[in-house]
Amino acid sequence: MFEKGSMRAYFAIFLAVLLFGSVHERAFAHGNLSMEKDVCKLQLGKYMMHFTGYQPEATGSKEFCEDIPRTGSIVMALDAIDPELRDMPIEVRIIQDPEGKADAEAVTVLHLAPQRYPTGSISIEHKFDQPGKFVGLVTAGEKGEHVARFPFSVAIDRPAYEKYLLILVVVLLGFALYLFSGRARRAAEVRASTSSNKLL
Repeated sequence: MFEKGSMRAYFAIFLAVLLFGSVHERAFAHGNLSMEKDVCKLQLGKYMMHFTGYQPEATGSKEFCEDIPRTGSIVMALDAIDPELRDMPIEVRIIQDPEGKADAEAVTVLHLAPQRYPTGSISIEHKFDQPGKFVGLVTAGEKGEHVARFPFSVAIDRPAYEKYLLILVVVLLGFALYLFSGRARRAAEVRASTSSNKLL
């Protein structure tokens, strides 16, 4: 049977893993958009683009990668990492969260028709007047065969508990390690004591 100390440690690790899974899932909830080595990247099928967002009127030159912190004018830049993208027609569309609606045109807030960008750079300007949830759609190729989809929000704060999930995970892992190290130390002391008694 497990000792009480090891049972508490196993429980702490189990809970930490569950919470880490929740944090990990939320961290990648933005579809094809992700942070990698402090660079925001958009995966467009097998190709990659840099993604950068700005709100010059609200935050100056400060960049954002995923959710837009405030309403108002935004500037988004997409820069091709793979040179092959420069020879492909690329289409960009931003839609409101469809919520089951089938008509894409009815929920479209911005649309750039397919065209080639020989420089590999696409600049997008738009003004979001209201907070809400949106989806960015980027397609490349003659038939739009390379697709990226990334949900994002505008001026919507994340629930407060999400900000503390990672801290809680770290604390639980530290607690589990403390219990294990204490148990290992006690076991080593018992072995040392047993060895000493045998020598005597």
